[in-house]
Amino acid sequence: MRTSGLTPGHGGGRPVSHGDGPAGGEFFDVIVLGAGAAGLVCALTAARRGLRAALVDHQSRAGRKLALAGGGMGNVTNRALDARHYVGADLSPCRALFRHYGPEAVLDLLAELDIPWEERDFGQIFCLRPARELADGLERLGREAGVIFHLGRRVDDIGRVPDGTDGTALFRLRAGAGSLSAPQMVIATGSPACPQAGATDFGARLAARWGHAVTPFSPALTPLIMPADWPLRGLEGISLDARVSVLPQGGAETGAETWHDPCGPRPLLFTHRGLSGPAALAASCLWRPGETLSVDFLPHAPVTDWLHDPACGRLLVRTLLARRLPGRLAGRLCPPDLARRKAAEVGKNDALRLAGAVHRHRVIPAGTGGMRKAEAARGGVRVDSLDAHLQSRLVPGLFFCGEVLDITGLLGGYNLHWAFASAHRAASGLRCGRRA
Repeated sequence: MRTSGLTPGHGGGRPVSHGDGPAGGEFFDVIVLGAGAAGLVCALTAARRGLRAALVDHQSRAGRKLALAGGGMGNVTNRALDARHYVGADLSPCRALFRHYGPEAVLDLLAELDIPWEERDFGQIFCLRPARELADGLERLGREAGVIFHLGRRVDDIGRVPDGTDGTALFRLRAGAGSLSAPQMVIATGSPACPQAGATDFGARLAARWGHAVTPFSPALTPLIMPADWPLRGLEGISLDARVSVLPQGGAETGAETWHDPCGPRPLLFTHRGLSGPAALAASCLWRPGETLSVDFLPHAPVTDWLHDPACGRLLVRTLLARRLPGRLAGRLCPPDLARRKAAEVGKNDALRLAGAVHRHRVIPAGTGGMRKAEAARGGVRVDSLDAHLQSRLVPGLFFCGEVLDITGLLGGYNLHWAFASAHRAASGLRCGRRA
């Protein structure tokens, strides 16, 4: 099968002979495609199990996207790990993977690399040194374990060929004048999110060519763009804690189809084009074109709790609201006919109208920031065709891990943890020796 989306090459691995494949070239126990977070951990784990591992990527330096994670400081895991923090067609692998590879496993890895960390709000674990050090450290550990890196050299062809010794199939890729062969391959090539860091959909296209069902990719963890007539336009720079929910088509706010962020209220940022910040980025993982957002701007202070406080009865409604919200936002949200009325003069129906404006602001976004602004992508290779070790049931010896799979985490270190945990799981299922 010819390919055009991957251009890996030799990244300075020491010239060690691993034996010839059936038609020359280097032979390995496993070839890992993709030197991001998942690929680095998968190759390292495989090598430490005694497998001869090659790690291939089109980038000239490993972990380029990993180095950008968490604003460059690596939000690497989260204390709260369960399927509620992920989206995808089938989330069943999450429980088993997190049981075997939880937050402590990531912290052990940071300790091995001598990278300090801190825990922040919502259980987020951040490195206290740049994520670039994490990427470089994983590469160093891989090389020390014997992983052979092939970085920055174009792959001309990749496919499966018979092994002439016993008729079993081998994976083979050609890179320039050389070739690599192995009875097992791990696709850890990620998603097309953040193409400026070299991200592509190569792995998903390769999986589809080999018969796997693939959910189309769409941007996730990306800002939301609001329509031109949105009444809250022009409030860029305002930031506050808010609860953002995604309503199904039609805008009904009841029923199982409504999504609420399991982390509760998070910071929300107004931009010149719409909404960003953790609350909006998390909602973008679920939002689809045509669906409605419902924003609660005062999740911890219901209007009905303070509007009719006897001590505030002589104050204007807009004054009371501005005490709890940024002034410019309060001015836009407060119905004009209520703004100059005293709180004691507001009846039940008007109080409910004010509560609706503050706690249930409805808007249908015009779109998202797209893949260039996305930190991750929803979609990918469906996991229902994989076994417990993320090995294909269709193509023996083919494994998957990381963001190439149709499991995407919300904001908070969930995606990097999924990359590490799924990589460890796939590497644990690899078989040692020439015959896989």
